[in-house]
Amino acid sequence: MSTTEFAAAQWTRATGAGVDPHEYRRVTAGLTSVTDWGPSFLRTGHSYLQRAEDAASPVSAGEHLLMAARWFHLATLAPYAGAHPGAVEADQALSRALTVLEPGARRVSGEGFTGWLRGPSNAPGTVVVVPGLDSAKEEFLDLVSALLARGLAVFAMDGPGQGVLAATTTFVSDYERVAGRVIDALGTARIGLVGLSLGGYFAARAAALEPRVAAVATVSGPFRLDWEELPSPVRDIMARRAGGADAARAFAQHVNLADLAPRIAAPLLVVDGGQDVIPGVTNGEPLARLAPHGAYLPVPHGDHLLGNARPDWLPHLTDHLAHVLTGTPA
Repeated sequence: MSTTEFAAAQWTRATGAGVDPHEYRRVTAGLTSVTDWGPSFLRTGHSYLQRAEDAASPVSAGEHLLMAARWFHLATLAPYAGAHPGAVEADQALSRALTVLEPGARRVSGEGFTGWLRGPSNAPGTVVVVPGLDSAKEEFLDLVSALLARGLAVFAMDGPGQGVLAATTTFVSDYERVAGRVIDALGTARIGLVGLSLGGYFAARAAALEPRVAAVATVSGPFRLDWEELPSPVRDIMARRAGGADAARAFAQHVNLADLAPRIAAPLLVVDGGQDVIPGVTNGEPLARLAPHGAYLPVPHGDHLLGNARPDWLPHLTDHLAHVLTGTPA
């Protein structure tokens, strides 16, 4: 894949993550090879760290640090990258930003997870944001903001093989155990899950097997994976995150929600983009159909993660979680 093609493929994902579209085009226009992706995005992140140092107010410094976290995370999307320093720098930038902007935010870590708990301590419910194949807690800051605006507390996490934990851990198929440890650590009775991309599978599986999950939503989550049909870039990423090709193949074989979907007791919203067509991936319509309280929101023009269609699903999804967790009208 050429640099131009790769940049185009990541366009809506990057802008959906909250980076300025004009700056994205300027940065990617200067790339001569896909191998330049990581270094160029790291440099952009460092430029925001410098802006934070030079900022005239704590608010501006915090905003620059949040933008640095986004760019550092996007640096990790470079093809053929192994353990990437951008994940650590993204984590550090987010930590610094929240320390400045939200002194009440709390780092919560445990076996197989780490992340930030944000929002009021007396919130009527808490939503756990679960990332996917090569995403991380720094990618979904706008989703977190939308949930916070609805009065919820939010725990944006990295799990095994994800984000800052990718260098030291590998994917696990029994994500409900991770979710259970997260719920224990948060110490709250009203938990919602929202999973994005492969995180949709993790969230749906956890909702089926962890009875404390009261609400769940998935965005571009797979119902089933077929390893043999997956594109080679997806298999390569999965192999890096799972601990090798054999481990990735075994992991992919577990990604099948046919038996688990009927066990999801919580209200479920499944969001899919009609333009999200990845070979070997079954989208979420069967999940919504088989779940006892499932609803399906297809967005015909939406791509993977629907970064090109945010108004068509983001308010609906966050209202769904707020309604279920707080009992207020939808």
